[in-house]
Amino acid sequence: MRALQIAATGMAAQQMRVEVISNNLANMSTTGYNARRAEFADLHYQQLTRPGTISSADGTVVPAGVQLGLGVRPASVTVNVAQGSLSATGGDLDIAVEGLGYLEVTLPSGLSAYTRDGALKRSADGLIVTSDGYPLAPGITIPSDARSVSISASGEVYAYFTDRVQPEQLGQLTLAGFTNEKGLEATGSNLFLETSASGPALIAAPGENGLGTLRQGFLEDSSVDAVREITDLIEAQRGYELNAKVITAADQMLGATTQLR
Repeated sequence: MRALQIAATGMAAQQMRVEVISNNLANMSTTGYNARRAEFADLHYQQLTRPGTISSADGTVVPAGVQLGLGVRPASVTVNVAQGSLSATGGDLDIAVEGLGYLEVTLPSGLSAYTRDGALKRSADGLIVTSDGYPLAPGITIPSDARSVSISASGEVYAYFTDRVQPEQLGQLTLAGFTNEKGLEATGSNLFLETSASGPALIAAPGENGLGTLRQGFLEDSSVDAVREITDLIEAQRGYELNAKVITAADQMLGATTQLR
């Protein structure tokens, strides 16, 4: 009774889909989060009668054949790369990437990670860091006597002082672009790592090489569409129930077989 195994793969697939949807809904308020989507592919087929097989002595060819599918498997969980809406915060170190690109940060291991979470902070040493304390690359330090900080759309960082008229340029923020953003490896904490699928990071100033620009005083909201996620959740739940009914029906059929006299 192949239906038992086929329906089991369907239930596992719908369960995985629900898990992806639940993660999207859990991150509705996560800065810069992009929704994920589970994608599936059918399993291999058992060729009981191959199409084009000669079925008689006079050369008659079977037009369709008998190909029995054996279920479904997860193909990928892809990121729906989309620009989230921008919310005004007014914070000096809150920046949103308007367009393509990621901010580069340096991990304690020395590796580079990438994020679209622009809720930046200032460390005790004045270094611009993420909420987890990872410094931006290139590192920029704000003097302790700076009155305010200004970040231009092209990534130039200026500090204003009480005893000076002209601001002092502290450094230049850069953005990283990737040939295949969906190939980045998500590690949590709004961070991504470069992989062979994503291609190497292409570093440039904001506004160059097709990269987006920066907006100070704004943060990018999550791109999760709650209405669509709930609709997909109901669909996945119904799919799970239908596969469960297939298993129940197959069990009853097997029961009827064992009761034959």
